[in-house]
Amino acid sequence: MADLPATPRLRPLEAFPVAVDGRELLCLRDPSGVTEAVLTVAPPVAAIVALLDGTRTLRDVQADIMRRHGALVPLDRLVELVETLDHHFLLEGPRLEAERARLVAAFRASPARRAAHAGKAYAAEAEALAAQLDGFFTHPDGPGPIGAPRAARLRGLVAPHIDFRRGGPAYAWAYRAAAEAAGADCFIVFGTAHAGLDGHPFAATARAYETPFGPAPVDEEVLAAVVRRAPGDLFAAEVAHRTEHSIEFQAVCLRYLYRRPGEFRIVPLLSSFVHECLARGGTPGDDPAVRGTLDAIRETMAAVPRRYCLIAGADLAHVGPRFGDPVPASPARLAEVEAEDRALLSLVAAGDPGGFLAAVVRDGDRRRICGLSPIYALLETLPAGRGRVLAYGQWPDPQGAVTFASVAFEEDAPA
Repeated sequence: MADLPATPRLRPLEAFPVAVDGRELLCLRDPSGVTEAVLTVAPPVAAIVALLDGTRTLRDVQADIMRRHGALVPLDRLVELVETLDHHFLLEGPRLEAERARLVAAFRASPARRAAHAGKAYAAEAEALAAQLDGFFTHPDGPGPIGAPRAARLRGLVAPHIDFRRGGPAYAWAYRAAAEAAGADCFIVFGTAHAGLDGHPFAATARAYETPFGPAPVDEEVLAAVVRRAPGDLFAAEVAHRTEHSIEFQAVCLRYLYRRPGEFRIVPLLSSFVHECLARGGTPGDDPAVRGTLDAIRETMAAVPRRYCLIAGADLAHVGPRFGDPVPASPARLAEVEAEDRALLSLVAAGDPGGFLAAVVRDGDRRRICGLSPIYALLETLPAGRGRVLAYGQWPDPQGAVTFASVAFEEDAPA
């Protein structure tokens, strides 16, 4: 106990129910990526973990469990549990802070942002990855092979950020549109920062995104122009890029399309501000940091000549017990979610950021749309025009269903 805090405090974690061999268990996972460990605990242990709030000693926890549940948990078992949590960096304290500092230092010392999910979410070797992505185009739910180039100029894309295994064909719909449209050479990519950005609405990085096909390089001139015009420090939360997948998956798809060096560059911007603004009872337009950064992007696009395309790496609804709902997502509920998603997508395709935001406010974001910030940022910075919904999909796990879509905005897209 000498090295453990007297009043242990669990860090903010993702907690979700799972069924294993007929038993209901709780999974604890770190959304910030400090640790990849996922701990699975039984309900009695979850009840103990819930008491680790930084105000109780282990003897207090022992007494609370006895009072609430009539069970005496030996102190050495509590110590063992806390040691396990601390070992996996799931407790606040010196061990966690030292690990965070180590990871930040390693990220800042690296000239590129490593492919954090290669070999896990997608194949780590270029040939195998190309075959994997090829298969999404020819999949029954995919768009078919990439066709001849068209004269239409692509202005923007909404693409999923769900893992390729669950959403691969939807990625193919988005990136076939990118391949067939008149070529962009600078992609401003808005990603969802799933673990937040410590109060910052955006986080930039100048580090190239590594992929098995080679790096997706950053357009340093465009990024510097945005940084110069934007309020605040766009690099203050840069370390959030270290393991966040929402931009990484877009970089992989772009590098799959553009294999020759110099064909394209990206401006990677993680975002997390819509939920925060709504929680404060305001809107993104009320926040000077959000408004100023979006203005900076628009002004840069007008001042620095490029063939720009904006990308939002964004999923839609998250429903079911894993995300906080009291009951599993039934087929009837998923049909209702689809209808609500499609109504929202009609506002996205209309290029209507105000209508998009108002629709989310009206229903209190009851579907937990994790792509709110990147979609809103795209709509606010997109040149005028309408889009086309190319694909809509659901991963219909009753315990945790996720929905996603692909939308393309072209200069001459039909109304």
